[in-house]
Amino acid sequence: GFVLVAAGLLLVVGGLVTARTPVDVLPDLTAPSVTVLTEAPGFAPEEVELLVTFPLESVLNGAPGVRRLRSVSGAGVSVVWVEFDWGQEVYLARQIVSERLQEVELPSGVTRPRLGPVSSIMGEITFLALTSETFPGERLRRLAETDVRRALLAIPGIAQVVPIGGDLRQFQVRLNPQAMTRHGVGVLDVVDALESTSASTAAGFHIDDSQEYLVRGLGRARNAEDLAASVVMVSNGTPITVGMVGAVEAGVEPVRGTASYNGRPAVILSVQKQPGANTLELTAAIDKVMSEMESSLPPEVTVERENFRQANFIKVAIHNVSVAMRDGAILVILILLLFLGNLRATLISALAIPLSLVAGVLAISAFGATVNTMTLGGLTIAIGALVDDAIIAVENIVRRLRERRADETKNKGPALNDVIESAAQEVVRPILFATAIIGLVFLPLFLLPGMEGRLMKPLGLAYVAALAASLVVSLTVTPALASLLLVRSRSLSDRQPWLMRGLNRVYRPTVRWAVNHPFVVSGAAAIALFLSLALIPTLGRAFMPAFNEGALTVAVASPPGITLDESDALGRQVEESLLTFPEVVSTSRRTGRAERDEHLQGVNGAEIEVVLKKGRPKDELLAQMRRAVATIPGVAVT
Repeated sequence: GFVLVAAGLLLVVGGLVTARTPVDVLPDLTAPSVTVLTEAPGFAPEEVELLVTFPLESVLNGAPGVRRLRSVSGAGVSVVWVEFDWGQEVYLARQIVSERLQEVELPSGVTRPRLGPVSSIMGEITFLALTSETFPGERLRRLAETDVRRALLAIPGIAQVVPIGGDLRQFQVRLNPQAMTRHGVGVLDVVDALESTSASTAAGFHIDDSQEYLVRGLGRARNAEDLAASVVMVSNGTPITVGMVGAVEAGVEPVRGTASYNGRPAVILSVQKQPGANTLELTAAIDKVMSEMESSLPPEVTVERENFRQANFIKVAIHNVSVAMRDGAILVILILLLFLGNLRATLISALAIPLSLVAGVLAISAFGATVNTMTLGGLTIAIGALVDDAIIAVENIVRRLRERRADETKNKGPALNDVIESAAQEVVRPILFATAIIGLVFLPLFLLPGMEGRLMKPLGLAYVAALAASLVVSLTVTPALASLLLVRSRSLSDRQPWLMRGLNRVYRPTVRWAVNHPFVVSGAAAIALFLSLALIPTLGRAFMPAFNEGALTVAVASPPGITLDESDALGRQVEESLLTFPEVVSTSRRTGRAERDEHLQGVNGAEIEVVLKKGRPKDELLAQMRRAVATIPGVAVT
């Protein structure tokens, strides 16, 4: 009774833990790393490499725990990735990098290096697109920056929100050379005046009798008129203002990236999660926040959420693996029923499957792993082996019970429970040896270093944990259920099941022939082994199999040196070509690089996230898409 109660509690607790275990596509493959971003406006890539990236790498080289430095230098920006040893605490790594950055000296005009957010290698979980038919790009971008981005960053688990598209507001001063010469003003004088005058200062407080007054220096410019009134210098008692030597007007900042949704201009926000955050729960929280915000946004603005969503990918991937696991379990149970020929014995053996799978999930959760395609894959390939130990025990118990029932007519045999106990003890050694040998096969997975180990260890952990649980079940739960269900069973006939009788009729002469012709059998086996080994070089190789979960990432490359406007026009043509296919639900395009983005993509490059629905086979669809975009001149689409 105690054993069965414990098994029931295991199922209940395992079910609760399974429901709360984080779900992801793959295990966390993120190495402890810190990203250093440095903006150098106006610098060419060569100057960025020489004057910014090289000094940064020089001070970061040799830092404790650093195993590799990578860097990319682009027009006006430098990105350095500092990778630490596996197992390093990421916040300690950030502290080490921050201390080293204090020593670097950079040219004037270069911003201080800043650290990128703590994110994972698969941290980009969703895109949100803001579109409007009437809103200008500058107002749409400001809405995305001030309202939507701040609301998303307030959600626990969000690491970064990077908007791209629209225009950034900027006050621009167009200097008049004749006026500057007439007043004796230089360009640096105007720059110094603009930097120093647009600021509010603290002036302390003033006491008048028994009353205290705070004194404030209100000097921050709020519009173009305030900037135009800034004093550059005083000449002969006359203040020379910025407006006297140039024109101040509101404009837009030159950008290096743009975005579109379904071929229309948009502001796309890329949402990245923190390591360890539950993607499904985080996506649900984002949907809730955006649903609450939509009522407060202007009616002209639409938030497009039919976009790239990693949560959808996870659900489809996990569903596919779960279906494979379910089908495998059903096939195992049917085969058990055919071979054992007894429904109760089949149920006893099949019960090892849920108990072992639950134990595997508990082990995964105990080690801090997630439910993903690798852990579920380990459990799926283990299903056939999970019932092996229980089958050995049940088959021996059933055989002993049949023998005892056949002997009852001659003499009274031992008690039924004693028969079950003795039958279970007879198979302890073979069960232990078989389970240990299978478990040892997976031992090399736990010795893999680096990313390979991070990817494969969860699979091995899930498999070995479930296999160990099946061993315990076969030695405890299986005999207990046998004493409960098989002792009074009237279906235990003396004859073997019909399938086993038929197989034995075929197997006996086969074995007899094989024993009489050992050299023929050994030679055939050797030839089969040689042919199998010869086929290995012809097999394809890939780090991961191709996923087919309803989404595409399309890369568009235009000729180097092309302007952002021309690159945007070519990308829009690719989008429009893709949208002609009925299987395409939406397209989200990012051309160039966004501010604060670690992804250094030139203005000649674009990425299009394509969301698909079910339709024609994927290979056929991709072939037709390639033919459609091949007619667009000046771009390479992959």
